[in-house]
Amino acid sequence: MKILAIDTALDACQAAVFDSEEQKLLAMLSHDMRRGHAEVLVPIIADAMKAAGLDFSDLDRIATTVGPGSYTGLRVGISAAKGLALASGKPTIGITTLAALGAPQIEDDPAVPVVTAIDARHGNIFYQMAGAGQRVLLSPRHSSIEDAIPTITAGPVRLVGPAAGLLAAKWPRHAGAAPVSIDIRSKPSIEWVAKLATMTEPTRSPAKPLYLRAPDVTPQASHHVPRQ
Repeated sequence: MKILAIDTALDACQAAVFDSEEQKLLAMLSHDMRRGHAEVLVPIIADAMKAAGLDFSDLDRIATTVGPGSYTGLRVGISAAKGLALASGKPTIGITTLAALGAPQIEDDPAVPVVTAIDARHGNIFYQMAGAGQRVLLSPRHSSIEDAIPTITAGPVRLVGPAAGLLAAKWPRHAGAAPVSIDIRSKPSIEWVAKLATMTEPTRSPAKPLYLRAPDVTPQASHHVPRQ
């Protein structure tokens, strides 16, 4: 199975082509950036496909990160994935940013659960916990750091993601042992976006944004302009 994987959720614009039969990347490009994903994504997808020596018709699936992450970045990646899928007739698969961040850690050591955390600003985080076999122990959620701590301190854990340091800084002394490891990485593994897509049914993981909190924008309640 050949997968085109896309990621524009956090501080990078990434594209990769992965062959699951050979278990190897055929091509991978990643640019660290906080803005401007829309201008960069299509060219790096084209470069990745050229480097892999494939046409879009050769693909089996198109995967993209679906969040949590930057609202604008997510829309860019998901729109590109859906457009390519429509043109090529291939299915799309949505992979959460939290799963892609934690998957390499779980693969390296399935014995200790992994808590993946992304900064949601103002003392809040998006997070989940997963264990052996990528089994989800705590589903993706949004809460304050203080409310998250009691849900993840029952035993040894590893912390990974942009907000791993924020969690570690709030770790209570009475919780027992400190986190086994802390990995403050700012972007998910694009290889693992592709690998997770090979393990997932398209109907169960649609390519649509994962929003774990309500929008920050409040609709105007007065002075409505009449619609024509």
